[in-house]
Amino acid sequence: MNADLGHFTSVFSPVGSGCASSGMCASCASAASVRILTRLCALVLVVAVGLGSELRVRVRLVDGLVTEEVLEADSERDLISVEFKQGDGTLITFMADFKQDVKIFRALILGELERGQNQYQALCFISRLNRNEIIPSESMARLRQKNPHAIRLAEERRGLEQLTMSVAVNLSRALQLSSHIHNMCSEAREAVYTRESDVKHWLDKGVDPSIFEVLPVTTEAPSFQACHSTKDLWQPCVCTYSLRLEWYPCLLKYCRSRDTTGRGSTYKCGIKSCSKGYHFTYYVPQKQLCLWDEET
Repeated sequence: MNADLGHFTSVFSPVGSGCASSGMCASCASAASVRILTRLCALVLVVAVGLGSELRVRVRLVDGLVTEEVLEADSERDLISVEFKQGDGTLITFMADFKQDVKIFRALILGELERGQNQYQALCFISRLNRNEIIPSESMARLRQKNPHAIRLAEERRGLEQLTMSVAVNLSRALQLSSHIHNMCSEAREAVYTRESDVKHWLDKGVDPSIFEVLPVTTEAPSFQACHSTKDLWQPCVCTYSLRLEWYPCLLKYCRSRDTTGRGSTYKCGIKSCSKGYHFTYYVPQKQLCLWDEET
């Protein structure tokens, strides 16, 4: 049985419906058995008060440390965010803007003061939000867990996604992409990146091209080395940054039921949790802005 099972509860199931087994939900003979069997559903949902909600989930990172994820949902603005702190102190924030079909990753990385860096360095990566990446904001807003002290394990570990971020985004003009980019990425300033394929999609939708600036790495790739093999801190290079969302609700689960007349129907009865990694590649004007990407 998955580590998440039995820790969430639901009121989505209609009167007269319930779960048949640990593998799937099916028809039940009586209202009493429905109430009992409904408790056996894996991850299920409960109605939250208001339009927004917050869920705190304990997860184990790749390095073995346990951290707390804060998942927030606003069904009115159709928005979801996931935020957590890594073992090295880096604060990772993921935001899904369903109204604009945009996702934003932000990393606030502690700087190496002894090497001339600021107290922290901010990075922002923006791309299109695809279907079935994460559950809808309305469903996320309804999530509640019974045991907040349990350490959650994702049911599915999705593959690493490689993203070449070859275009810079003008922060002052990014409102056309999402109204949340400015607040999310204000600390990043000139370190806001996206992909060429996403730019083409947005341009086809009528977005102003002045928002974007193609970086030198796309036309002068032979001139730049990877930052991890560049010795001079003030030379431009190609940087990489990786992060992983260890636990997030990626899909809704549906159960089957039958009413007193024998008519079948389906209803939302839970979630599937996923873990997914992202590997970003992008140009920096100096290696000083990519000190974590060094040979060991």
